[in-house]
Amino acid sequence: MSRHRKAALLPVSAAVVCVTALAGVPAFGDDGGDASKLSAQQLADDAEKELLDAKSLHILLTNHSTGPADTRSPAVLDLALDQDGNCTGSLTMGTGGAKGGTVEFIKRGGELWMKPDTTFWKSQVTGGAGELAAQLFNGRYVHGNANDGLLKSLGDTCDLNAFQAQVNGGPSSAPPEKLTKGKETKVDGADVVPVSGRNDGSEVVLFITAKDPHRLVRATEKMGDLSATMKLTDYNRPVPSATPSKDESVDVSELQNLSPKATPPQAVAPDGAVR
Repeated sequence: MSRHRKAALLPVSAAVVCVTALAGVPAFGDDGGDASKLSAQQLADDAEKELLDAKSLHILLTNHSTGPADTRSPAVLDLALDQDGNCTGSLTMGTGGAKGGTVEFIKRGGELWMKPDTTFWKSQVTGGAGELAAQLFNGRYVHGNANDGLLKSLGDTCDLNAFQAQVNGGPSSAPPEKLTKGKETKVDGADVVPVSGRNDGSEVVLFITAKDPHRLVRATEKMGDLSATMKLTDYNRPVPSATPSKDESVDVSELQNLSPKATPPQAVAPDGAVR
């Protein structure tokens, strides 16, 4: 795998390897939820269980990696999603200093609304259709079936069940090196315990809440000049249910009619994988 490709996929490790690869060998025993009495392994196991049990979640993935400019690599994914396939969020594209634009999107049931900015239209939809779409749909949502070819990539982003299944499946790489529990500190006002380890050449740090339930609230991964951060919040908080009005939306068929050769916008799943 090339260095450039690794930069684009690094959030996969931040979201999945940070939890599963550090789970390692099952831990035994329970000390009543006191983090000071739990091993690094037990904290990692608890964080994995809380993640698997979550009915909804807010994920913020940030790719800090440097490298060649690429407008079609994900830089930031900000997403609230649940096990019913509902979501609301935004995706910003562009790494290595490139500007790939931002698309806001909402999925409710089988319907999806997306609102790209002008830069996103021009950089992510090829064949000249992007520039035309930016002019025609300026400031409005494109609305349609979430399984539609031009919306499916974003619809797939809203799959919390798939993310949890990947977590539950465990890593495909070699087991991690020994975990280390650091001193209690604070992250965004919460008391957390850092748990660090290495996996497949990457340095991974999990920040897990010190009080029961022990939840992962932040994770970082670094390998050379490649780095990513994941923040997890709003465990089990309902996803906002508001959807755009008809006046704010245009049907996806109008986008399809612009050019049959237009390339659909790329998206990124909650596990960080490019679709």
